[in-house]
Amino acid sequence: MNSNNQESFIVDMRHITKRFPGIVANDDVSLQIRQGEIFAILGENGAGKSTLVSVLFGMYEPDEGEIYIRGKKERISSPRYATQLSIGMVHQHFRLVSNYTVAENIILGSEPEKKILGLFHCVDMKKANRDIAELSERYGLKINPEDVIENLNVASCQRVEILKMLYRQAEILIFDEPTAVLTPQEIESLLNVMKKLREGGKTIIIITHKLNEIKAVADRCAIMNRGKLISVLDVKTTSTDEMARLMVGHDVKFTTEKKEATFGEVVLRVDNLSAKGVTGNDVLHDVSFEVHAGEVFAVAGVSGNGQNELVDSLAGLISPSGGKIYLNNIDITDYSVRERINTGIAYIPEDRHNVGLVLDFALRDNFPLRQYNDQKFSRRSIINMSEFENYARQLEKIYDIRSSNGINTMTRSMSGGNQQKAIIAREINMQAPLVVFMQPTRGLDIGAVMNVRKQIIAERDRGAAVLLISLDLDEIMDCADTIAVIYNGTINKIARASDLTVNEIGLYMMGVGKTA
Repeated sequence: MNSNNQESFIVDMRHITKRFPGIVANDDVSLQIRQGEIFAILGENGAGKSTLVSVLFGMYEPDEGEIYIRGKKERISSPRYATQLSIGMVHQHFRLVSNYTVAENIILGSEPEKKILGLFHCVDMKKANRDIAELSERYGLKINPEDVIENLNVASCQRVEILKMLYRQAEILIFDEPTAVLTPQEIESLLNVMKKLREGGKTIIIITHKLNEIKAVADRCAIMNRGKLISVLDVKTTSTDEMARLMVGHDVKFTTEKKEATFGEVVLRVDNLSAKGVTGNDVLHDVSFEVHAGEVFAVAGVSGNGQNELVDSLAGLISPSGGKIYLNNIDITDYSVRERINTGIAYIPEDRHNVGLVLDFALRDNFPLRQYNDQKFSRRSIINMSEFENYARQLEKIYDIRSSNGINTMTRSMSGGNQQKAIIAREINMQAPLVVFMQPTRGLDIGAVMNVRKQIIAERDRGAAVLLISLDLDEIMDCADTIAVIYNGTINKIARASDLTVNEIGLYMMGVGKTA
């Protein structure tokens, strides 16, 4: 490639190879990205997407290969140096100081200064707040610079991360799974922001599993599989079916086959349940519903309308402020988490890091967390490590969990999607009468998403009661037998899934539909 062609690419990654113990994360990958385009990177969980952009952002150095930025060869040895090259990154898991304000997080390390009495240096917070307000207005990123991070929702935290990049004058913006925890409305808003950034001359690299989002905003996409670059495609002329096929290596069905549900006895009964949020105010108000054996009961709603408090009350993570919870006619309202597990609740939480896994345990040790006190795994308080290993290998194989060092991999080092697979494997394998799925496919690739949906239906078909809480309306419509819509902490509609359309559910989610 001659120098003139080199200069037409703002990013030129050549023959990048990155190895970790037991795995080649990137295998001779070459990518060229033009200035002012939205370039998507697609692939299954563990395909090497995040590793590749982490190399570009200086979090890893490649074992082999070269990187050219604006035609100049660079050794990107750290995120600090990447920032100097005008490269910014919004990570899948935000990196914000929770008790700092928005502005304090954004300026951290790049603080504007002023002098007091012409002698003493201090941070000029007035200027910082003013500059950030102007920046947020320019790009449609509505945020109050003086708000404290711990009081913000997920979408607002993401806007803060984007503003951090823009404040540092980043020209190449990397988004790693940016819509994984956003509602449909928040996703649409973010995609509009990306378009505005592109119009302003920014170059955007986006990692996502959501093909419809790529079709909405991306110019080109690269598809990776097990560390190798499979193809680079023009998005406009490539169907989502073709993208999915290249990504997972076979044709993918976008709907789940299921037979008509046969309801059994009531397994879960919730009577007038109320619960308080982190601020101490009632967030959940007199919620009542029943879930039968052999039924997928799905709760739809915009994030922050009481779903977390509902599920945390069921799992025993918080105590409800009112109402009762019955499992197979047993009042479990005051049961401990261990008592609820023993009574028969399996729970796939939304927050896999803080609730679902012990990140500093090996994968092997996370699998039996719910059952370690069973005779199979321990006797007289002595752990049987060989049984831990046998059980872990079995689940790793059945659920296709990929990691660098097998069952001995430190869970923290695994990709988010494979962490989620591990939680689902552990909980489903308990064969509990009630299985609670909270955002079960967040961060999963399309192949894994469809596999999880099949597992949800399989749990229903074995006779379990399934409670599914999801922000993904396609997922709810695909899996649910019964749909409840929650708005402002109250269930305002319960109906058979076949009697509702997506538009009707959307109206109830916004509180403008008729109540049940």
